[in-house]
Amino acid sequence: MTPDRVARVLFVCMGNICRSPTAEGVMRGLVAEAGLGDRVELDSAGTGAWHAGSSPDPRATDAAARRGIRLASAARQVRLADFDAFDLIVALDGANARDLRRLAPDAAAAGKVRLLREFDPAGGADLDVPDPYYGEDDGFGHVLDLVDAACRGLLDELRADVGAA
Repeated sequence: MTPDRVARVLFVCMGNICRSPTAEGVMRGLVAEAGLGDRVELDSAGTGAWHAGSSPDPRATDAAARRGIRLASAARQVRLADFDAFDLIVALDGANARDLRRLAPDAAAAGKVRLLREFDPAGGADLDVPDPYYGEDDGFGHVLDLVDAACRGLLDELRADVGAA
């Protein structure tokens, strides 16, 4: 890897208003804190288009804000072009990972799909980040805990990928 390599990461959940914008926001903060903002590009999307153009869910935004994390993306659906544009496509659960692999134009593109919690050394057997949309407000805090732990592991991998110490 060259020291000026840029890694492009796309976070994906179902509707792109809860989990994937949370992962994007958490990761943006970690990347900035690590001084890698010029070497890591981040985005998020959903496998579905139900919420396209919408802001993140207010409950997710509020939970993140209480931890100093800003969620500012607009929901969009995954596009076929994303498989070329991104180095890593990070699904928040197994169902979305399967959908992404089915959408992938070829095996190399499908190989870019990983589960976020694969990057959490304490992730255990259940690698899904649960969808808090239909649950209680405390589910958004739980999602933040899971996402933060996994994003820290992802950051370690990205540091190596972009040639940062």
